Amino acid sequence: MSAQKKRNFQIEAFKHRVVVDPKYAEKTWKILEHAIHEIYNHNASGLSFEELYRNAYNMVLHKFGEKLYSGLVSTMTSHLKEIAKSIEAAQGGLFLEELNRKWAEHNKALQMIRDILMYMDRTFIPSTHKTPVHELGLNLWRDHIIHSSKIQKRLQDTLLELVQHERTGEVINRGLMRNVIKMLMDLGSSVYQEDFEKPFLEVSADFYRLESQQFIECCDCGDYLKKAEKRLNEEIERVSHYLDAKSESKITNVVEKEMIESHMHRLVHMENSGLVNMIVDDKYEDLGRMYNLFRRVPTGLALIRDVMTSHIREIGKQLVTDPERLKDPVDFVQRLLDEKDKHDKIISSAFNNDKTFQNALNSSFEYFINLNPRSPEFISLFVDDKLRKGLKGVTEEDVEIVLDKVMMLFRYLQEKDVFEKYYKQHLAKRLLSGKTVSDDAERSLIVKLKTECGYQFTSKLEGMFTDMKTSQDTMQGFHAAVGAEITDGPSLTVQVLTTGSWPTQSVTTCNLPPEILGVCDKFKTYYLGTHTGRRLSWQTNMGTADLKATFGKGQKHELNVSTYQMCILMLFNNADRLSYKEIEQATEIPASDLKRCLQSLACVKGKNVLRKEPMSKDIVEDDAFYFNDKFSSKFYKVKIGTVVAQKESEPEKQETRQRVEEDRKPQIEAAIVRIMKSRRVLDHNNIVAEVTKQLNSRFLPNPVVIKKRIESLIEREFLERDKTDRKLYRYLA
Repeated sequence: MSAQKKRNFQIEAFKHRVVVDPKYAEKTWKILEHAIHEIYNHNASGLSFEELYRNAYNMVLHKFGEKLYSGLVSTMTSHLKEIAKSIEAAQGGLFLEELNRKWAEHNKALQMIRDILMYMDRTFIPSTHKTPVHELGLNLWRDHIIHSSKIQKRLQDTLLELVQHERTGEVINRGLMRNVIKMLMDLGSSVYQEDFEKPFLEVSADFYRLESQQFIECCDCGDYLKKAEKRLNEEIERVSHYLDAKSESKITNVVEKEMIESHMHRLVHMENSGLVNMIVDDKYEDLGRMYNLFRRVPTGLALIRDVMTSHIREIGKQLVTDPERLKDPVDFVQRLLDEKDKHDKIISSAFNNDKTFQNALNSSFEYFINLNPRSPEFISLFVDDKLRKGLKGVTEEDVEIVLDKVMMLFRYLQEKDVFEKYYKQHLAKRLLSGKTVSDDAERSLIVKLKTECGYQFTSKLEGMFTDMKTSQDTMQGFHAAVGAEITDGPSLTVQVLTTGSWPTQSVTTCNLPPEILGVCDKFKTYYLGTHTGRRLSWQTNMGTADLKATFGKGQKHELNVSTYQMCILMLFNNADRLSYKEIEQATEIPASDLKRCLQSLACVKGKNVLRKEPMSKDIVEDDAFYFNDKFSSKFYKVKIGTVVAQKESEPEKQETRQRVEEDRKPQIEAAIVRIMKSRRVLDHNNIVAEVTKQLNSRFLPNPVVIKKRIESLIEREFLERDKTDRKLYRYLA
């Protein structure tokens, strides 16, 4: 099949010569021109828009588009010149109203003209790249009205004047403002910016510069911030009412720069009302306002944060170094907690819970808590006070809150191992004297410590609780086995403590009364009979005793005393007067403990079961002691505490410190070996950095000590120095 040739058919209009009246274009344009005049003169009701449209259509069709377009430009221009004169003639406040009215009329006229010339708008204008009718109308309005020499400056001044009036509290016609500003925006963003926005921002900057200067001279910080906030809100509101939304960020920047940024240092440090005063007086509202205003300017929050940090460090430093404060450890810690609560509340209520402020607060606390080497001891004493008596009758939730606060302070400590040492001693005393408020609270704190520091930290503490439980079972077994033999003697309760779990006490034997010794020997025989390979040593310095005593006139009391005090009092069964020397020889109690015991038995009002001669507060070696027949008390049970130094004495402190240092050595060595095992070769500075990093959660190791431990490991051939570079260490497997 042969491929047929494809034919393209084209249908063309029938070409006949159209004879056009040579004056056709002129006549038609006259009709359209007349119509445009009528539209501008508000006589459009008599016009036939259909006919006008057809005329404009035919003109474009017959290639007279150019004539139509240029005629339109000149007609509109002449009308706009007339309009300009009438606007210029308007006096005072009528100027804007006239401008607004004429603009509305021009827009209406433009709409009608565009409808008539729609065909030209759609065909002729795009093909010749001319400006469309509506846009043309706006451009002509801009050039002949807005940019007219007599209107341009006057319009700008009038608008800025109205804004100034509004700023000084007068009421202005916002609707009129909105219409005029909208007109500028409709004429193009460059018109709005050049003819209004730029001068508006310049004038505003001058206004606020001057006003802020006046305010800062006469207001305190809080009042100034209120005024700045009010001005800022006013400007934001002004934008929403009659300015372009894009102007908001620009005008707020002006207010921020002039009212806040220029004065922020002066505001923060203002005497009697600046940031520090606000913090001291808990002015949450003012602080919140300062935070919200300062966050708008660069470095604003950093300034608040720095001033707050230095203030907290300053008061913290005073707190931890004030010798008066250090007299009462519980009060010392309570003050720390109060400071923390106070600043936490400020950060949550005024500073939007800002994390950077929280971090600054934490670093400040860490800084000053560690300025006082006794902080770990004091925090442990605080816990001791709370768990002995401070939390009686308090709900579980409140107990948890107190323990959480303690844990928060504990986290700040660099020497957590020192805290552990003291905590262990205090816990031991609480458990042995049965003085703990609640086992649940004790265990809850141990769980928290375990979570914070790991199993190693608390394993011995948990061992102490286990011993207490085991001791109860042991005593039941003892009474079941030998109870019948000791019915007429003193009753004995023994707590058997595992040496490794409890704080080590130097064993100081004292001579127990013979009545007690007999029972003790029975228990020892029973215990060693049921457990093989164990050794018992009596810790007489940690026990307590209940004694029944008869005083003058047959008055009977039950005295609750320590084991040492019992040994002293039992001597008075066989003597009425004993000298200090005689008591010391008979009991062999260490001198410092003996003096404390005698002081509490003879010198405390209401508890003085002994009489001392000569009467004085302190015990000296020449003193003599008598049984006080005249002792009386309204209570049957009388508890005679030992006069305890709540804080450690200086030698005790040194001893604890030494023990801590000794305990640290193996930890530092273990860390060095761990690091070297994985790295094989490492230089001195890197080892120090790594060891510090690893042990940071327990204590801050001293680089000098690390160096000594490295030397010790080299001597024991765990490590060796490199032959060429003496600063390099190698691990020896």
